[in-house]
Amino acid sequence: LAVVTGFYIPHATPPCGETDGPLGALFLARTLVPIGIRIAIITDSFAKQALAAGLESCGLKDAVPLLTIPPPMHPWDAFLQTDWRRFQEWFPISHLVALERVGPNHTLDSLCARGPVTQEVLDRFEEELPADQRDRCRTMRGLDITAKMCPAHLLFEAAARQNPPPVTIGIGDGGNEIGMGKIPWATIRRNIPRGGLVACRVPTDLLIVCGVSNWGAYGLAAGIRLLRGTPPAPDLFDPERERDLLRVMVERGPLVDGTSGEPTITVDGLSFERYTEPLIKLGQL
Repeated sequence: LAVVTGFYIPHATPPCGETDGPLGALFLARTLVPIGIRIAIITDSFAKQALAAGLESCGLKDAVPLLTIPPPMHPWDAFLQTDWRRFQEWFPISHLVALERVGPNHTLDSLCARGPVTQEVLDRFEEELPADQRDRCRTMRGLDITAKMCPAHLLFEAAARQNPPPVTIGIGDGGNEIGMGKIPWATIRRNIPRGGLVACRVPTDLLIVCGVSNWGAYGLAAGIRLLRGTPPAPDLFDPERERDLLRVMVERGPLVDGTSGEPTITVDGLSFERYTEPLIKLGQL
């Protein structure tokens, strides 16, 4: 299993990655490695230091490969044909997961790819998303961060061409993440502020939609553990352990809360007590 995570926050000082995503990736590693499932984490340079610190803090530095993918200006066709192919020969990927990972918004082709589209939807799309605003990665605030994000969606598009292809999973909370292309553009536009602008066009085989993306990672990890019939480690669902790991990544990354842009021990503007409520409930299953 390979997890792609890391979301650039341009309004942070200095701009860096957010806490939603990396903490969930670390939780997946803490859950899966002890039950014999290999996991790799894939990210950008702005989130690598935080993830490396987190893996070191939970004793997984040597067990979990941490791969940094190239920036947008890199020749990605060559990367996919050489480095990425060699990585998969060394680390065969059965499941490719996008966790709170922004992807490009829609084009006219992607709008129509999910099935018939009404003329009303086409008209709204043309009106709200001019041609020069399409195929761009945007934050929930509508800020264009295409130039700051490695184009990880190309990994998922390449996966669909493999034989056999890995199962792809998207985990997101805002409509602008890889995987949300499984949901029609009009649905995201109707339900999310600025949804028509930010909605990601890239689908995945499976999609987990949640209030906070880390919660989706917690749920996925808990479900796998239950299916395996394996009891959790004593500290797996411990909120204080989660707080300690988040503190390490915030301080040594840095990472910031994606809502406030501040380097606080919080996720998406929630108090830590509110944030960990789903974690505690999952531990009771």
